[in-house]
Amino acid sequence: MKIDAYLVDDIASAGDQAVEAEAAGYAGLFTPEARHDGFLPLAVAASRTERIQLGTSVAIAFSRTPMTLAHLGHDMQLLSGGRFVLGLGSQIRPHIEKRYSMPWSRPAARMREMVLALRAIWRCWDEGEPLDFRGEFYTHTLMTPLFVPPASPWGPPPVWVAGVGPRMVAVAGEVADGLVCHPLVSRRYLTEALLPHLHAGATGAGRDPDDLEVAAMAMVATGRDQDEMAAAVAATRVQIAFYASTPAYRPVLDMHGWGDLQPELRARSKAGDWQAMGDAIDDEVLGTLAVVAEPGRVADALRERFGGLADRVGISSMAGGTREALAEVLRSL
Repeated sequence: MKIDAYLVDDIASAGDQAVEAEAAGYAGLFTPEARHDGFLPLAVAASRTERIQLGTSVAIAFSRTPMTLAHLGHDMQLLSGGRFVLGLGSQIRPHIEKRYSMPWSRPAARMREMVLALRAIWRCWDEGEPLDFRGEFYTHTLMTPLFVPPASPWGPPPVWVAGVGPRMVAVAGEVADGLVCHPLVSRRYLTEALLPHLHAGATGAGRDPDDLEVAAMAMVATGRDQDEMAAAVAATRVQIAFYASTPAYRPVLDMHGWGDLQPELRARSKAGDWQAMGDAIDDEVLGTLAVVAEPGRVADALRERFGGLADRVGISSMAGGTREALAEVLRSL
């Protein structure tokens, strides 16, 4: 099982962080798309590293067109020497419509078509195939020589699709190269909900599910003493509550009988009562949805949570990550 790192929210130090992650032995370095664009830090990281895989986890697909994403993915593949992964996520309707001012409809069907359009554009650039993609959501039929980039000697980047619900996960199995799991995930949800739909999507399209990469993400709370651990646990409770307040992630809670927690957390989030949200996450919920372990046991805990299910695990957030604790976590990994 590969272990990935995430760039922290400091775009100015992206190059240094990438060098440190590669030296530490991480398999991949990924960027979320929150306060900063997800691609720019990776462009810097590509110029400072040689081995580590680089990718978005995730870039917001529906805030862009397939052509925009095709250029970004193609250029990052060239800059990184074939080390790039284009991870795509749908986000949720309010963000797409109200934050990005872009259309929203039938997200699973739109994502499927997005990936197929990307493939068509890349075949045009890399193989010289005429561009003639006509779909329900996207149409690409014009490509003049002036706008064709040099072919990639490494081929197009792999595309991973993030999914929580059955339709989106099945789309990942049908057309993508991998599935990105949301950090709000339990071993049971991964086993009983995500992987069956991923495999069904793949086999329905005549593909081998074993060819798909499953990338999990983990929230980690750690500390070297009681005070550090208490602070880390408190911060992780708030992080879980933030995710669990979103209606789209309720299925994870429903599987464990905690569905009623979602509207309660949503009401508290609208009131801005973040501390109360964290207090609503009890020890059972915490231990099921996050890794809580002393620094030297983080690796074993990740193996227990995801071993045999995920091909790689990224530490999406680590509360209690003092420099000393982080060094011990890295040794255990």
